[in-house]
Amino acid sequence: MELLDYLLHIDKYLHLFIEQYGTWIYVILFLIIFVETGLVVMPFLPGDSLLFATGMLIAQSDELSIVLAIVILLVAAIGGDSLNYYIGKRVGMRLTDVRLFGKQLVKPEHIDKTHAFYEKYGERTIVIARFIPIVRTLAPFVAGVGSMRYAVFMTYNVVGALIWVLSLTLAGYFLGNIPFVQEHFSKIVLLIIVVSVLPIVYEFLKVKLTKK
Repeated sequence: MELLDYLLHIDKYLHLFIEQYGTWIYVILFLIIFVETGLVVMPFLPGDSLLFATGMLIAQSDELSIVLAIVILLVAAIGGDSLNYYIGKRVGMRLTDVRLFGKQLVKPEHIDKTHAFYEKYGERTIVIARFIPIVRTLAPFVAGVGSMRYAVFMTYNVVGALIWVLSLTLAGYFLGNIPFVQEHFSKIVLLIIVVSVLPIVYEFLKVKLTKK
């Protein structure tokens, strides 16, 4: 429940961070996006809502720059996926055997769902996965495990990062000063989350129905 509260009210948390740390918020944003996309064991961080909230708060700030924020977020997203690809290439599926406090850090069923996306969308999965929680974190890892050519991976990595960061951050930036958006931020974030997980639900139901 705490995680859900954080996701739905991330604008308030970001606002507090900006008040406390000022321009250091750029470093915090970089670390969150880099860790979510770069470490296969951290798929639960709030990428989509964070980008939207970032744009929204920068629109209301006189200290922060939307251009600088976008550049930093792009570097974090591209660098994170590259690190995840390297982890997948070097460590591979052995990571699914690693446990912390008796729990698997990387769940095989999440890997299977990501494989299903690759089978359906091919290399475009790297771009599409940017908008899908969990799959977003696992897609570059699986690409590394599957030894996708690095040049091909990087092309889709950069394109995906550009579309993801620009669309959500600029949407928040241009909509951030609209009273309706400010008053119903948590509902808008919830809608973003629901829309982003629909492909996962669709693939899950499709697999279940096919098995039956």
